[in-house]
Amino acid sequence: MDDLLGLLKVRVRRGINLAIRDAVSSDPYVVLSMGRQKFKTHVINDNCNPEWNDELTLSVKDLSLPVKLTVYDKDVFSIDDKMGEAVVDISDYIQCIRMGLQNLPDGTVVHKVHPDRNNCLSEESTIVWNKGKMTQDMFLRLKNVESGELEIGIEWVEVPGTKGVM
Repeated sequence: MDDLLGLLKVRVRRGINLAIRDAVSSDPYVVLSMGRQKFKTHVINDNCNPEWNDELTLSVKDLSLPVKLTVYDKDVFSIDDKMGEAVVDISDYIQCIRMGLQNLPDGTVVHKVHPDRNNCLSEESTIVWNKGKMTQDMFLRLKNVESGELEIGIEWVEVPGTKGVM
């Protein structure tokens, strides 16, 4: 536990206009990974606009590792089909936490992250102080696929007895 910095809660909210991989729809789920850790959402059958609202928690030991999200179509009789992927760089988010801001009014926008060639954002993402926590919601455009976006949110969790990000 001595190299643990904290936890990153990732809420995989929903998929938007995901690719069709079966006859007329898909059975999507998301695999979230960081380093050697891998977690997955539940499968939603026959839906290209699924709402998971699954909260997955990563143990963060290296802040330079990106968070990867890969969408798959669950197949019963063959290997699951890949439906695109996105990478999240948490460096802007971590910088906001390191500012050590406290006692801001709920809903205060601390930083805005704009879509560019180096990230998968499909629109501007804001890092917000809310209820004593720094959160970031984002829409991610999936790569290596004809269509699809993911809506996710992240939140840092300090763990007593760890180094933290300060």
